[in-house]
Amino acid sequence: VPMPVPAPLEVRIRVCACGVCHTELDEIEGRTPPPTFPMIPGHQVVGEIDAVGDKVTTRRIGERVGVGWIYSACGDCEFCRSGDENLCPEFVATGRDRNGGYAEYLCVPASFAIPLPEVLDDLSAAPLLCAGAIGYRSLALTGLADGQRLGLTGFGASAHLVLKLVRHLYPKTDVYVFARSAQEQSFALELGATWAGATEQTPPARLHAIIDTTPAWLPVLSALRALLPRGRLVINAIRKEPGDIDSWRALDYPEHLWMEKEIKSVANVTRKDIATFLEHAATIGIEPTVQTYSLEEANKALVEMKRGAIRGARVLRISQGPTRPHAP
Repeated sequence: VPMPVPAPLEVRIRVCACGVCHTELDEIEGRTPPPTFPMIPGHQVVGEIDAVGDKVTTRRIGERVGVGWIYSACGDCEFCRSGDENLCPEFVATGRDRNGGYAEYLCVPASFAIPLPEVLDDLSAAPLLCAGAIGYRSLALTGLADGQRLGLTGFGASAHLVLKLVRHLYPKTDVYVFARSAQEQSFALELGATWAGATEQTPPARLHAIIDTTPAWLPVLSALRALLPRGRLVINAIRKEPGDIDSWRALDYPEHLWMEKEIKSVANVTRKDIATFLEHAATIGIEPTVQTYSLEEANKALVEMKRGAIRGARVLRISQGPTRPHAP
């Protein structure tokens, strides 16, 4: 494709790394509003600004920045004014509505390019921009208090970062992980989970809150069954796979929802979510477990993610330059 040229309020980023997210599978397989084709996917983008539009005053050439799922929002609706720009009716998604980071260069509005802490290297920073930020938002939406028990259903890129964050923010909280494979369960225990079991297993204690990061319906019912009265299930998924809908039809109100249990969904992220999580990650040294691929191996990364064959996060290493932080 041609080299993109930044509009007056945009910057152009030379991409160093881009995370591979399950949302890309949702886009490819038709579970999200369809992109306008052709479209370059990728919304966990780390790179260096190499050109700025003639009206840009807030960013500079040479600055290292990240771009998440939020490419832009209107800035003027009731949601944007209240700080919930993720709910903006004019929300534009990176890699779905505008070209993303499976590329050597991309352009983005300057105000949506997030400066990166120097201590985070490119490959580690990429998954933090979506998997980490959406995990942070999910955790905030649980309303968890230190010492309450938290469940994580699914243990991929987002959940393994949430576990690291919980151990810092809520040191008295025990984390229970429900995962489909013995490999994921073992990984969770290595990172400090109190217990790890299969999706439909009964945990040794009922839980105050659970974050579901899976694309399936069955874990939702299993999670609701494991909640305490007044417990909250937060679903961190852009869509659920339609082929699994029969699981949801098994919903039994007394068993799954009664006793003031509640379900809350997560929709997108704000710039503040990204920036705040990056600060936490830099301060407490959160580093994702990463497997890297070249840009040419993007399809391989997607297939392996679909099969659940990788621990942690997948990242495309795009630039040929070093991936260590830039000097101040």
